[in-house]
Amino acid sequence: MMVALFWAMALALFAVATRVGRHFGLIPIVSQLLLATLGLPLLMYFWIEPHWQLSGATLVAPLWLKNLYSLSFALLLGFILSDVIDLKLDRQSLKIALPSFCVPFACGLATAVWLLPPQPWISSLAVGLLFAITAIPVLYLYLRHIGYPTAATRRLVQTAILIDLTCWTVFAIAQGSLHLSSLLLPLACAGVPLLLRVLGGRRPRLYSTCFFALLVVAEHYKLNALMVGIGYLLCMAALKVPLVLPLPANWITGLQTWIAIPLILTFGIVQIDVHSAMGSLGWLQLGALLLLPVASKLLGNWLGLGWAGASFAGASRWRESVLLNIRGLSEIVFLNLLLQQHLISPPLYFALMLMGLIATLMPALIGLHRIPLEAATPQRNSHANR
Repeated sequence: MMVALFWAMALALFAVATRVGRHFGLIPIVSQLLLATLGLPLLMYFWIEPHWQLSGATLVAPLWLKNLYSLSFALLLGFILSDVIDLKLDRQSLKIALPSFCVPFACGLATAVWLLPPQPWISSLAVGLLFAITAIPVLYLYLRHIGYPTAATRRLVQTAILIDLTCWTVFAIAQGSLHLSSLLLPLACAGVPLLLRVLGGRRPRLYSTCFFALLVVAEHYKLNALMVGIGYLLCMAALKVPLVLPLPANWITGLQTWIAIPLILTFGIVQIDVHSAMGSLGWLQLGALLLLPVASKLLGNWLGLGWAGASFAGASRWRESVLLNIRGLSEIVFLNLLLQQHLISPPLYFALMLMGLIATLMPALIGLHRIPLEAATPQRNSHANR
């Protein structure tokens, strides 16, 4: 009973934070990151653990909660990966994406090897990818809300898609290489669109429903959900089958904003003893995890944007570098995936969550935070609500 009460209270707190943030012109994910990173640890430390006698392990133990987490995780991962099907390779976007990925990725690998405690090679690889990742959904919302030119928006979003697709694919292949026998079932799931076509399936909704259902199954049974999702969407793209939402766009937006994102953020944060986590990181390590991902990403973005050239007359190279440094949903899903698989430690999880918050708030420091309230819940077109 107390566990259910806690989760009801947590969702209510996120709802309040989201509405208050909108009043001050913040998009929902920024308000939610602020609450998850700063508010929830204080709530756990000063109230839930001492007065309710509930630990993080107890709060995430119920089977119904794990099933709800699987559904929420599949929903968010599905929408992030669904950008793959919209990918159209563009030379200018590729020029930006190469240094924007390679510079922070190399910096992340170096940080993992030289500054962090010894860990498996795949954990070091994951740190490098977390340094490089860009949040497609939040980037698109920022660009749309500030009225950025259409062609420039398309170029930056396509760049983010290239970067994220590279991150997800590299990790999926690396993870699969550890257990070659475990590749067979995810690859079989990824090939379901080909089977559907052979059986005469033509309706996009059938393909899309199978896509989200397979992601839920893969997450629940600890299969390689990344490989399932990426492979499935690449097959759909090859067959020229569009992705169709399983529910109306406004329902999907509501589920993401009010349930899926708050649940995933809370699920990760409550399992961490923030006091001991921060105490286990030296000041050098903490400073490196907060500053190096942002600095290296900005450098990579700056080099890529200089190579590609200005997207329009008067475009600010510095502003676009900051925008491409946004983290948000992509990093949250990736962090939770790594934490659930014990590939990163709780201190590393919390430090990188804090870094993601700083990076996502940075556009506000250069005047990009004033967002019309009516635009805070966008209708879906090519990239909205993802």
